[in-house]
Amino acid sequence: MNVCLSALLLVLAFPAVAQGPVAPTLPVATPAPSLPRVVLETGAGRIVIELETGKAPITAANFLKYVDQKKLDGTEFYRAVKAADHFGFVQFGANGARQRLLPPIAHEATTQTGLHHTDGEISLARLAPGTGRSEFTISVGDQTRSLDAGQGQPADNLGYAAFGHVVEGMDVVVGIMDAPASPTATQRGAFRGEVPVAPVKILTARRAAP
Repeated sequence: MNVCLSALLLVLAFPAVAQGPVAPTLPVATPAPSLPRVVLETGAGRIVIELETGKAPITAANFLKYVDQKKLDGTEFYRAVKAADHFGFVQFGANGARQRLLPPIAHEATTQTGLHHTDGEISLARLAPGTGRSEFTISVGDQTRSLDAGQGQPADNLGYAAFGHVVEGMDVVVGIMDAPASPTATQRGAFRGEVPVAPVKILTARRAAP
């Protein structure tokens, strides 16, 4: 009897901790996979581009093939179009060198990908839809009214295929655009007045380390 009484007094001396409802275990959020980046080491400095492999998978994968096969090493920024201060674009790529060319790819319009030709956006140049291969532009300033789909350029109204953006080195891009252009030189008979006097060479193009 005394044992039972002692046990009861011990319980009363230490109030029980109130136990509310057990909080549900929340699922651990899986971090979104990081987007691949490509580093262009150029004669004017370093440019880092992040590729939208989820939104523009065909065009981004095409660019990565040129990078992985080292087909951009030794190429140049051979065109610079400056319409106004901090407004225009620069262009680089195989520039028709047959040994560097890969097959053309399907066109991914901006209305399909949701991407836009804003400042620093990289895009694939083309003629007819589905002819884009190896020529790439980087926008300086907002080019949505001239390069996005639905803006009447090119004549098919499908625009160009944006697929990534510069995350480091826009000052290098702007410097390439601002450099003096020859008033008479052309590239393959085109781009008069848009060919840099001293084209900037791409020394290497490599995937950035994760």
